[in-house]
This record gives sequence, structure tokens and C-alpha cells, in this order.
Amino acid sequence: MVSALAENRVPADLIAVSVKDVGMRFGDVHAVRSASFDLPKGKFLTILGPSGSGKTTLLRMIAGFDAPTSGEIYISGQPVSAVPPHLRAIGMVFQKLALFPHMTAAENVAFPLKMRRHDARTIPAKVERYLELVRLGGYGSRRINELSGGQQQRVAIARALVFEPDLLLLDEPLAALDRKLREEMQLEFRRIQKELGVTTINVTHDQREALVVSDEVIVMDGGVIQQKAAPVGAYRSPANAFVANFIGVTNFIEGKVVSVSGPSVQVEAHGRTLSGVAVGDALAAGRPCSGAIRAEQIRIAASADTLSGLENRHGWHRHRCDLRGRAHRLRDQSPPASATR
Repeated sequence: MVSALAENRVPADLIAVSVKDVGMRFGDVHAVRSASFDLPKGKFLTILGPSGSGKTTLLRMIAGFDAPTSGEIYISGQPVSAVPPHLRAIGMVFQKLALFPHMTAAENVAFPLKMRRHDARTIPAKVERYLELVRLGGYGSRRINELSGGQQQRVAIARALVFEPDLLLLDEPLAALDRKLREEMQLEFRRIQKELGVTTINVTHDQREALVVSDEVIVMDGGVIQQKAAPVGAYRSPANAFVANFIGVTNFIEGKVVSVSGPSVQVEAHGRTLSGVAVGDALAAGRPCSGAIRAEQIRIAASADTLSGLENRHGWHRHRCDLRGRAHRLRDQSPPASATR
């Protein structure tokens, strides 16, 4: 459908994570195939994809929990394949949080500092600072079972950040929360990440979450990176039909190319001629093609005059119209009354 956006070259010393041709096999199954990308320092990257796409496996390899069967991962310019997880200066928030129920919130946050043998005299002040950062000031003495789900999430974030890691990894930590709390925590993750400037990689299947919180997104399917782009780029210029269909609500149209002129293409579909944006260099007059139209790009009116500002205008017989709140779903199974452009 649409080619991936070209990435701007970033100097090597500004790259936090570099994944080079990384693969993972479980027997005959390729969980991840030749994944490659660079993540600049201070950016928030979300790896997005359906279940089984390889996104969590890729995150686990970056964390050091799984060793890639091919390729190499670099953190701050250094290869880390031989470096165990606890020596990678990585903070991680797990889907199930993995908080210690027998400890207070403050003791949970202090745990990584004690394991790294920080000066015991400085630990209480640092713990309080990070509890304040996640808006849990005054909650340090509470046990984990005395906190709400959202508060437990904040404790997990503080624990992952308190030792000031080079990289923060988020493994679908919001999946178990209700929608309202999940949306609130998405904004909290973004606020904290911006405030600290920590490089972050988030894994999720939630498209809205990826578009809201990220500087960049990677879309995966079948163990393959389908596209890496800014959220608006992945949404407006998807690299292929999978990305277009996975992110947002998309209508696909099959047709034949009439003409191509630079970035513009004319497509004949179902007796109509449509104008669109040409993608890639495989389009040529007479060849079959697929087009995608986002639902929010469609306007419906009783008169063509109302839509005079639009490039593509066509008349249809209404077959069925479902009204769902402010959303309108139309199905047209009859031939068009007219086809004008």
C-alpha cells in the first residue's frame, strides 16, 4: 500500500538501542526474523502487533532474558549478547508487575538500590523522590495490598526508574487495567518519560496506546517488522495492507491503475475513477492495485454541492445505514446512480 517513511540518520553516539538483523527461533518456528532498528536516546518507542507477532520475544531479547539465535543487540553502542540482564542497566515494568507483597511501597522501590549496593544513607531520600515523581508521596508505608491497581502500577514504575537506568522496558503493564485507568496511566507513563528523558520501549497490542504515547512505533506481524515510523506516519502512510488494516479503521478498494504522475495516482474501481497518493515504484498504468480509505476521511451528504471541496465525489444508492452514536455505517450493494469526479 504505502512505503515506510525514510528514517532520518542519527549520529551513532545518540543511539540508545541498536538492533541488527536479530532473529529468534524456537525449533522450526521463527518467532522473530531479521529485526533491525535504531532507537535514539530519550525517545519513546512502542512495539505494536497482534498476539504471536514476536513483539514480546523481541523485548525479552533486548532485556537479556532470551538470547537471539542470530544478529546482535547494542545498548549505548556496546554489544550485549554476552551481558546478563542484571548488568544491562535496564529498568523493566512487567505485565504482572512482580511487586513484593510482603514489602511496603517504599521497600519495593528501595529494593533495586539495595541490590546494587547504593549508599544506605541516600536510599530513603531517593525513594521518596521517585514516589513523589509517580504521585505517591505519603504512600511509602502502605503494603502493596493496600494500594489500588493504578497505585501499584506507579510503584512498579518508581522501582524500575529509581536506579536511573539507561533504558526502560514496558511489557504490556497496562493490559489488566480497566479502560479509564489504562488511559490515565498511558498519560502518566508519557509524563514521567518526558520529565526524566529516559529512553523507553513499550510493548502493546493496544493501537490507541501506541499512537498516544509514542515518539515512534514499530508494527510487527509474523515475527517481521512491517514498519517503523512516527505514529502519524504509520497511520497516514502505512507501509502495507497489514499496517493499514491493523492501525485504525480502514476500507480497502481493489481496482486498476489508470495513470501515475509523481505522487498522484488515478485508480478505476467499480466503475469509478478515484484519485489518491501513489506508494512505492511498483504502480503502473493497467496494473491491479489496492487502495485504502480511512473511515474518518469519508464524508456523506444528500447533495454533491455540499461536498464541493473534496477531490473524490461520487453518487450512491443507499442500501443500508446503521447509526451507532455519532458513527454511521453504510453498505451499498447496488450499482451507482452516477460516477463523477
